[in-house]
Amino acid sequence: MNVVPDPKPGVMPVATPSLAGTVLSPEANQAAALATSTGVLTVDLDAIVANWRKLEKTAVPAECAGVVKANAYGCGVEPVGRALAAAGCKTFFVATLEEARALRAAVPPALIYVLDGFFQNAGEAYAKIDCKPVIGDLNELAEWDVFCRRSGWNGGAAIHIDTGMNRLGLTSAEAQGIIPRIKAGDHGIALVMSHLVSAEQLNSQLNAKQLTTFREIAGLFSGVPASLSNSSGVFLGAQFQFDMVRPGAALYGVNPTPEADNPMQPVVEVKARIVQIRNIERGETVGYGGTWTARRPTRLAIASAGYADGYFRAASANDGTRGADVVVAGKRCPVAGRISMDLMAVDVTDLPANAARRGHMVTLLGEGITVDELAHHFGTIGYEVLTSLGSRYARVYKGGAGPMERPAAPAASS
Repeated sequence: MNVVPDPKPGVMPVATPSLAGTVLSPEANQAAALATSTGVLTVDLDAIVANWRKLEKTAVPAECAGVVKANAYGCGVEPVGRALAAAGCKTFFVATLEEARALRAAVPPALIYVLDGFFQNAGEAYAKIDCKPVIGDLNELAEWDVFCRRSGWNGGAAIHIDTGMNRLGLTSAEAQGIIPRIKAGDHGIALVMSHLVSAEQLNSQLNAKQLTTFREIAGLFSGVPASLSNSSGVFLGAQFQFDMVRPGAALYGVNPTPEADNPMQPVVEVKARIVQIRNIERGETVGYGGTWTARRPTRLAIASAGYADGYFRAASANDGTRGADVVVAGKRCPVAGRISMDLMAVDVTDLPANAARRGHMVTLLGEGITVDELAHHFGTIGYEVLTSLGSRYARVYKGGAGPMERPAAPAASS
């Protein structure tokens, strides 16, 4: 086994000031940051906007909100929120108050709903940033009422009805029990909503059952806008769309119609740097456990990404199973051996000599490798792929308000 030196050794160019005190341009700063990064995650804000517009058009005349929880599915709540707001999105959903604070700072006019509910000590925090809790329990409703009476706050809330998920939400009987409140007026309920269990399955009987249940309950909430559909629900037809749809994963390129071609544009691209090229002989093994054996003299590119960066160990290859692919110099190349915490080996034997060199970037996500393909190799769903992408990548945003770059955080993973 031998390490192959770079055939043309040299120092990668880095933008540096020629004189002390010189201020670099944003482009030069970005070039300098990317030159020292072991990985780069690029988010296409224009693609997110295009996806939102497609969903909005599909749901007309319903309003199309934007779900930006979990840091906008790992894409960055501030830039994503600003891009969607500039495109015309007015209503947003997050999971926590902390996420709501970040979104409010980025998009001051936004109408924000917080999905994880209300606690009696959280009222002041809701009022301070003017966001609305999604209430799914009678105890929450009582605590919210107490806060509103004592404080005089009238910012409103959503009521979540459980129609089959058995996770959050009032039961049908509980929902019917608060109908007198609706008829009395001045009820403070801004939205009634539920959540689909199997929206991605077009022929699921659960879809029809939930639709019937929600339509009956929502009809009792006279004058209150209703919302049922998530990303996949948007494509189930007009009867599922009500007054508002709440797409999340589809905004970020995950296929909302897995039984058909993906109607969404890809959003995220991830690249990792080659830190070493090495040759091994036939019969040598690669990686922990020695589970992958070279069947020929093999050339390997060692890339600086692993499971600490959100590239799951499940994508590993062994002697009986092919793992995920990586794009190197425009060609798909297979992973060799187990994915490590910080590194992976890629078989580049079939590439032309010197096509892969130390310092070059390889593509882990993008160039035809979709988030859903990676999810298949990871044994999970696209949602988890996006929200697991690590914080060591330098993050670059293109489109939207213009290119931005955020240096990678020092933590190992998100």
